[in-house]
Amino acid sequence: MPMPDFPLIDHVFVLMLENHSFDHLLGFSGITGVDAETGKPTAINGLTGNESNTYLGVDYPVQHPADFSMPIDPGHEFPETLLQLTGSSRPYDPANGYPPINNSGFVNDYINTLTPGEGHATSNYGEIMKCFGPEQLPVLNDLANEFAVCDNWFSSLPGPTWPNRFFVHAASSGGLDHSPTTAEILTWENLGGMNFQNGTVFDQLKEKFDTGYRLYRGDYFLSDNFPNVSALKGISSLQARAVSYLTNDVKVEYDYPYTFIEPSYGDVLNNTYKGGTSQHPLDDATGGEKLIKVVYEAIRNSPLWEKSLLIITWDEHGGFYDHVKPPAAIAPGDNTVSASMNKFGFDFKQYGVRVPAVIVSPLIPKNTIDHRLYDHASVPRTLQDLFSLTAMTERDKNANSLLPLLLTLDAPRTDTPATLPSPVQSALLAMAAAPVQNKAIPANHGSLPGFLHAALKTDLETSPKSEHAAIKAEFAKIKTQQDARAYMSKVMTKQAVSGQ
Repeated sequence: MPMPDFPLIDHVFVLMLENHSFDHLLGFSGITGVDAETGKPTAINGLTGNESNTYLGVDYPVQHPADFSMPIDPGHEFPETLLQLTGSSRPYDPANGYPPINNSGFVNDYINTLTPGEGHATSNYGEIMKCFGPEQLPVLNDLANEFAVCDNWFSSLPGPTWPNRFFVHAASSGGLDHSPTTAEILTWENLGGMNFQNGTVFDQLKEKFDTGYRLYRGDYFLSDNFPNVSALKGISSLQARAVSYLTNDVKVEYDYPYTFIEPSYGDVLNNTYKGGTSQHPLDDATGGEKLIKVVYEAIRNSPLWEKSLLIITWDEHGGFYDHVKPPAAIAPGDNTVSASMNKFGFDFKQYGVRVPAVIVSPLIPKNTIDHRLYDHASVPRTLQDLFSLTAMTERDKNANSLLPLLLTLDAPRTDTPATLPSPVQSALLAMAAAPVQNKAIPANHGSLPGFLHAALKTDLETSPKSEHAAIKAEFAKIKTQQDARAYMSKVMTKQAVSGQ
């Protein structure tokens, strides 16, 4: 492809939020614009209002507005996503591959997730079909209209957060097809973290550039100190800066070609996820709107802006309905890190549910709609094209790059907004996320084991090898939320005492 006669991109920023399908956030946005490939008028592949799921003969159509917070966390593990996409509760059969997809089982799975204490009433069954209107998410919708929105971006596998997040770093999950448990983590930690056969983009960036990359994390909760990215071999949680530093950091000399930003995941320890900025379904979605606004305005009003690219996407669908059938995918083709990671025998030849993606740069024309196929491996593929890196797996080798979006204009735009609209003022967000302090909550709930993995890895990294056996023995005794909180606090104290 022809390259422009001005410097293209020096800085790539990625902000990955949590657990929303494309339709749930943007299906009713009504966005129209120009096709990124043809230059002709087009519209996003959104909702008509006629889409529905049927359960026991009752039709549950899509509707809006959506509630800013869900009453329960919708299912999104591998078996639950299988039911949502296929309408069948039969277990996955590795010999036959992924069953035919018709997106018919979202309500069915949501009903199975509900318990009588959570309002097991017919009126609640359609909760999973509710989708936001554009007036509810003004920050996201403004960015989508100002730059490029990708309406054919899929999560990298039909499953949960942790393996999907690994794809943005390594174009692979190392065979992981489920959320980890604390017992599994002890096995993996003999490897010094998630150790992919062909490494990660961070390994490549460290080799090519003196500065390589910078990491940012949430800064509201104890678990925020142990972001997902720090589970990777070669990455330490100590490298991640609180995202509150970003605005000032980019105002001065900023030599990092790649920046990965994680949100605050909220109150993970108590399994409420409230009070964060990740847009977890149990939390208030307007917290994520606030984070998007902060990140965009920091970059937009910095000296880096004209040569920056910001990619905003969501790790997986969180159980929410989407009407587009995910297509078949190319398997990464690398080795499985540990046999226990491939719990369901998944072959990775199937994309997960569609998620939103908004691509921001002054090199992108306003009102661009990109219908090309993407998944999270398109992030490393784009880095490879921009910074002359090499493919890590067959997935990123064959992924579409975002580079063509940056090659339309003759010069950076001068009409991009310096500020975005304020998020909707939600009463839920104003409420304090009071600690539940339920000592009986098991440590293997939700995403907590993943954060405990990052804490264990940090503990081992900051301790002499003579202490490693005792550290792992202590970790093996973690059974409850209270145990997890005490362990994470201890690791944080150890960091402070050691001056790291």
